[in-house]
Amino acid sequence: MVHMMRPLTVLFLFFTTSSVISLKYRYKTYYYKQQVDHFGFTNVDKFPQRYLFCDESWNKNGGPIFFYCGNEGDISLFAENTGFNTTYSGYLTSEQALADYADLINHIKSTVKGAEKSPVIVFGGSYGGMLASWFRMKYPHIVDGAIAASAPILQFVGMTPCGKFGQVVTKDFTDQSKACSEGIKWINENWKLCRPLKNKEDLSYLKEFLTNVYGNLAMADYPYPASFLAPLPANPIMRVCEFLKHPNFDSTDFLLELFDGISVYFNYTKTARCLDHTKDASSLLGDEGWDFQACTEMVMPFCYDGKSDFFEPTPWNFTEYSEMCYSKWKVMPRPLMPEIQYGGSKIRAASNIVFSNGLLDPWSTGGVLKNLTDSLIAVNYPGRSSSPGSS
Repeated sequence: MVHMMRPLTVLFLFFTTSSVISLKYRYKTYYYKQQVDHFGFTNVDKFPQRYLFCDESWNKNGGPIFFYCGNEGDISLFAENTGFNTTYSGYLTSEQALADYADLINHIKSTVKGAEKSPVIVFGGSYGGMLASWFRMKYPHIVDGAIAASAPILQFVGMTPCGKFGQVVTKDFTDQSKACSEGIKWINENWKLCRPLKNKEDLSYLKEFLTNVYGNLAMADYPYPASFLAPLPANPIMRVCEFLKHPNFDSTDFLLELFDGISVYFNYTKTARCLDHTKDASSLLGDEGWDFQACTEMVMPFCYDGKSDFFEPTPWNFTEYSEMCYSKWKVMPRPLMPEIQYGGSKIRAASNIVFSNGLLDPWSTGGVLKNLTDSLIAVNYPGRSSSPGSS
């Protein structure tokens, strides 16, 4: 398969008991012939949608179905997560993904004995959390409730200030070490590379790489090892900041400190022979698919001022962003599409959704952080980089 496609799905069928359920689920892999286009009638193509099925603890007399809404990572890398299938790029939208899920759940209920009347609870983290909340909003007759962890459904035009994300990233590093934060600010302003770059575009790649690394470290700053963005140790920001203690060193010494710190991200396993700054900082994910979506419907403004954050000042410029998207993908972004499709901040008509956020996670700035109704509940974790269910 060659082009982008929607997230696939992981399905768990089990019911809660008093016994402890093993974290290592035994599941079966199945494929469902899924419609490529759910909203037109001229394309009758189908693709094999992969999903994982676990029913070892499920009450086969109508027990609830726990349905994971997939992320942008490959299913084998996320373990019980899912990735982008790569087939028809024009159909890579959240709307098509939700229709995939609805169709698959109907298939499961009609073919699995005992599942016909089972309630369905969807859950997911990050993009999967967004899909989980939107799934409940758009298909309440199919989904009974949703748990949306670290789901930035408000990270769009006119809903969240573009500088908030960078401010949280900066705070995460500053809380660990002020010298570390000042050092990163210094490198963005003063770094003179010791290895020659061919042109300004190469320098832009390096800056973008470092910006993404800092954000990814904040997102994955878990108290345990994780590998869905890159192989990382527990508390990776602390490990990085252990090397960045002298921001006022001369350039050579500081560059060595910074390289050692960044190595925690790109070479924790000691297997990388060099730093490839042209490679995406989260290459283990399906970032090409997400990049396409960010140029169509998932337009999330980001900006930095260099004062309230440690990044190089970078304003949000929608015109330049649109030109970049057209140059790379031959598409033009539609920044108001999520608000029109899903309601943006006006979602009080929805019900039975729990939004959970770790407030150290920079994506929490675009999340639902307070209760909206008695069944649209916000659960915040001040000292966590992500909320339970997102990692």
